[in-house]
Amino acid sequence: MQVAIVGAGNFGTAIANIVARNGCPTHLWMRDPLQLADIRRHGENRRYLKGRALDGNVTPTCDMALAVGGADLIFVTVPSASFRAVTADLAAHAQHGAFAISGTKGIEEQGFQLMSQILTELLPRCATGVISGPNLAEEIADGHHAGTVVASASDALREAVSRALSSPTFRVYASEDVFGVELGGALKNIYAIVCGLAAALEVGQNTMGMLLTRSLAEMSRFAVSLGANPFTFLGLAGVGDLIVTCTSPLSRNYQVGYRVGRGATLVEAMDALGKLAEGVNTLRVIRAKSTALGVYMPLVEGLHRVLHEGDDIGAVVGDLMTSGQMLDVEFAKPSTWSDG
Repeated sequence: MQVAIVGAGNFGTAIANIVARNGCPTHLWMRDPLQLADIRRHGENRRYLKGRALDGNVTPTCDMALAVGGADLIFVTVPSASFRAVTADLAAHAQHGAFAISGTKGIEEQGFQLMSQILTELLPRCATGVISGPNLAEEIADGHHAGTVVASASDALREAVSRALSSPTFRVYASEDVFGVELGGALKNIYAIVCGLAAALEVGQNTMGMLLTRSLAEMSRFAVSLGANPFTFLGLAGVGDLIVTCTSPLSRNYQVGYRVGRGATLVEAMDALGKLAEGVNTLRVIRAKSTALGVYMPLVEGLHRVLHEGDDIGAVVGDLMTSGQMLDVEFAKPSTWSDG
């Protein structure tokens, strides 16, 4: 099985190493010739995963035709802002019947398109799917135990991804709920910014517990309004990814929130990070969509006020404490309960 990883960021590089170590000839595509030259010179992706050697079975390249032309399995791991353009480029070279999988946790603002929908639109002769979970690339690259979820309507795709990615330290679980898995991965980035803000202000562990659980309720409420299965959010792609991203200093989105909480502007926080934090763009997209759908998302609304309207996290927590929401777990509500 030949594999292409389209996008040589930290996650793409980490999974390229896993696949290559499983014996699959692997091409790692990147846009920047300078990055390619540096990788070839030093044997590692110093821009994104410094100090972790690239497996000898990985061929780095800027040639899209070479990367995906013979690939049976194509992982697309570029940022959401460039996902459509890159997928359109690879579509000209991908073989019919290849499996295409998104590893990008974001949403395209134009038309509210998920990455899996873009793959399906531009690669109509390929089965498509997504992978998502608590997958901090640095920990995966260092061999710490981790798991991910592959979601697709195709049994064959799920089985192929499992074969390619499973290792003694990386476990692959399966799901048919593509939207639920994908929305979990995109939405949790918003709440990681919230928790980074809260941590910077030392709000206390009780407050953090409330923020995490209300984040989970908010995520699932929104996703279910679009047809996702609420139980998906009890697994790795939901609560598992949420907890990791909202508590780890390795999370880019957490770092952005933390820096803003320490007094930086949003622009300053993003510049200091030097890498894309998908949650900043996702926040704007989800706020607009939730308003249009009439879905109650007080943390999304509150974070938007903090980042773009000058409010502080204390005001957001205060609104949460006085909101009209009474149910703790709304999807488990027995029919005999009342809302009072």
